Amino acid sequence: MVAKYAARRAALKEAGDFEALQKLPKNSSAVRLHNRCSLTGRPKGFMRQFGISRINFREMALKGLIPGVKKASW
Repeated sequence: MVAKYAARRAALKEAGDFEALQKLPKNSSAVRLHNRCSLTGRPKGFMRQFGISRINFREMALKGLIPGVKKASW
């Protein structure tokens, strides 16, 4: 929804038409985006570098599905 209304929002901001800007859907604002796990959709515990949640990251790392990641031991 953000991409759909991006051009319209930019035009209204440049014109200074804040009344028309408020009439657009709330979810068309880029500020309302929230990162989610690409596998499960979990909103919390998101690891930005991998695009998945911490739970899925741990499971996949232990199975060896993520290249370059191994369990630390010292």
